[in-house]
Amino acid sequence: MMVARTHLGPGVFDLWIERKISGSANSYPADAMSGSLRFAFYGRTSTTDFQDRWSSCGWQREVAETVVAGRGVIVAEFFDVGCSRRLPWTERPQAAALLAALADPDRGFDAIVVGEYERAFSGDQFMSLLPLLELYGVQMWLPEAGGPVDAGSPVHQALMLLLGGQSQREVLRSRHRVLAAMRNQAADQGRYLGGRPPYGYRLVDAGPHPNRAHAQWGRRLHRLDPDPATAPHVRWIFAQRLAGVSVAGIARMLNERGIPCPSGVDRERNPHRSGQAWTLRTVAAILSNPRYTGRQVWNRQSTSAADLTARGWNAPQEWAISTKATHPALISDDDFVAAQAIRAARPTRDGSTRAYLFTGLLRCGLCGRRMDSHWVNGRPGYRCRHGHTSARPRDTACPKSLYLREDRLLAELVAHFGAGEQGGRGPEELTALLRANGVIIVCDAERRVVTRPNTRKPAPESELLMG
Repeated sequence: MMVARTHLGPGVFDLWIERKISGSANSYPADAMSGSLRFAFYGRTSTTDFQDRWSSCGWQREVAETVVAGRGVIVAEFFDVGCSRRLPWTERPQAAALLAALADPDRGFDAIVVGEYERAFSGDQFMSLLPLLELYGVQMWLPEAGGPVDAGSPVHQALMLLLGGQSQREVLRSRHRVLAAMRNQAADQGRYLGGRPPYGYRLVDAGPHPNRAHAQWGRRLHRLDPDPATAPHVRWIFAQRLAGVSVAGIARMLNERGIPCPSGVDRERNPHRSGQAWTLRTVAAILSNPRYTGRQVWNRQSTSAADLTARGWNAPQEWAISTKATHPALISDDDFVAAQAIRAARPTRDGSTRAYLFTGLLRCGLCGRRMDSHWVNGRPGYRCRHGHTSARPRDTACPKSLYLREDRLLAELVAHFGAGEQGGRGPEELTALLRANGVIIVCDAERRVVTRPNTRKPAPESELLMG
């Protein structure tokens, strides 16, 4: 049987949708949006790589419209993209624009509404913003409060404190979970977690992603593989260092041979660097990178301003190093460890070489700096000038330079250990034992303290060395 159809004209589907919505149990009556208040909507999404701006804004605005339904309409929108919730409103572009609009008597809105507290505030941000809102007579509407926040209500005050603490807890919990997972992936699984490959390596395919959903989306893992053009230079750098060449000497020879530096080889990912020449710091970074042993390393460099050290590197105990090799090594484990202990000797005018037994083992007890090797009066010694250099006048508040003679320090060490196992060793063997046990000696004018590195705690087997 044939059913006759007539042309209903344009817009008929829109009318059908409108009737379906108006008949829905979750819809609002026809006068739901009638109200005298004008609202400015504020929302935020922290990233653009893993969050869709329009989807995030859409659900936040939908929640906000539910909160103000029947009381008014949203007439303005302020939505920040790529901003952390920890940033104050004054440092978020759209939030700052919203705050600036408060002072305008013709701003066009009467109140502010957000779709979720955690998207807008963190910690005590709302409470610090409240005086400004009260000054201009602008209410803040929150879904968690079911409408406007009453600053004079003890219940609302407690609610804001609870929400602020919950927002911070969510950040800390997410951060802990992500970092713990990444540490496990790097140390136990040896997974490459992104970032630019170190000089001497390139990225190659390592198979499908272990997560089935990610694998179905076409995501794949990557691993490091020696770069035929630059890997030989890395091996040469380590060979020169093992031969006793200084870091500065290696950098100078690389420049003289015309070898492109890492930032010159990869200009796309190093636009902030000159790419013109090797520097001492670049060579030192290569020599200290455990990745060249074939192991995966994560969390060497700090990403938080609060965690930055002098050069932006995390302490070694915070690194995650894979328990087994995950990519071809450019240097053996033994050679890498040996390269870390080398201190280049500087020839004197007569061609002889001065040796210092305690190089790298001494730290100043006053300022914490590593003491410099210093030849004076025909014998080796060590000094700390507490950061003072001849390039600028000495600060009157700077302590007097600390000087130690090597022979006297060695005598103190032998006397401290006595006639036991350590005392029966020669000077070179004794200092080698200290290096093998990973200890340093903190010195001042009166005493020496043998400590574990990074902890500054006295080593249990040798508490004090008195001067």
